[in-house]
Amino acid sequence: MTPLIEVRELRKDYRRGGEVLHAVDGISLALMPGESVGVIGESGSGKSTLARCITGLERPTGGRLLFRNRDVTGRSDRALRWFRRAVQPVFQDPLTALNPRWTIRQLILEPLKIHGEEDAERRLHDVLEDVGLSDQLLRRRPRDLSGGERQRVAIARAIVLRPSVLVLDEPTASVDMSMRRALLALLRRLQAEHGLTYLYISHDIRTVEETCGRTVVMYRGRMAEEGPTAAVLNSPGHVYTRVLVSAIPRIGNATGHDGRLRTRSVIGQDLSSSGCLFVERCPLALPECAAPPPVVEVRPGHRAACVLAESKGSSR
Repeated sequence: MTPLIEVRELRKDYRRGGEVLHAVDGISLALMPGESVGVIGESGSGKSTLARCITGLERPTGGRLLFRNRDVTGRSDRALRWFRRAVQPVFQDPLTALNPRWTIRQLILEPLKIHGEEDAERRLHDVLEDVGLSDQLLRRRPRDLSGGERQRVAIARAIVLRPSVLVLDEPTASVDMSMRRALLALLRRLQAEHGLTYLYISHDIRTVEETCGRTVVMYRGRMAEEGPTAAVLNSPGHVYTRVLVSAIPRIGNATGHDGRLRTRSVIGQDLSSSGCLFVERCPLALPECAAPPPVVEVRPGHRAACVLAESKGSSR
């Protein structure tokens, strides 16, 4: 099956004074039609920058971005018009993502008008029903709605053009637990009904565990691990993934999946490295970690960039 979206060695650099920050540093991944892929990692790992590059909101410094085998890297805004219709973002905080001066009607109708959609009023009412909102909210503004209602408006605005892919950047972070579950149920239903493909960016591992069939772990712009979600979270190959997993409270397992790791004793100061970027924080680091890490195939479809990953063979 052909990937819907494919990212090849994607890089995004920012200059700060005389230094260069590698926000995304050689990430490669593929999204197959209809699947949900999670991207996890601490704040500053490059997750949101990756999301902005994939949606066309940021131009990558290097690498390639393909949609249905069509290279869209570096295209002009005009040339990317069709792509931005097919790949829509949903951000963490709808209050900053939605124009506060516009009514809900204006916010949802705007994408339809930009793309010259006919029968916009029908689409407006259909999408409100899709996300479980009342027509009575159309005259209100974002500040007049609850957090859950605002996020539903953001989702409605994203799906009103019938995209193929939603890039969800912490979409439930600004709501309470009960609303989080309601939004996740909504996203699952929309995916089933409309055949959507999701790239789900989150620091909440439990949400990714519930939502995504495959997971990518990012650390300081690089891919630390990738594979089926159950395998990555239950049998992590990279020490950094074990640290993340050990931070999840689990009944009867206070130290997580590996009793040798305790998050508070491991998470510390980041120092630069020419090899594995996690080496200065890793409690199990070896001299070999000073060299660029091999990408180890832990099992078919499950890779980890760590010399300590156990494997039947290596992918390079």
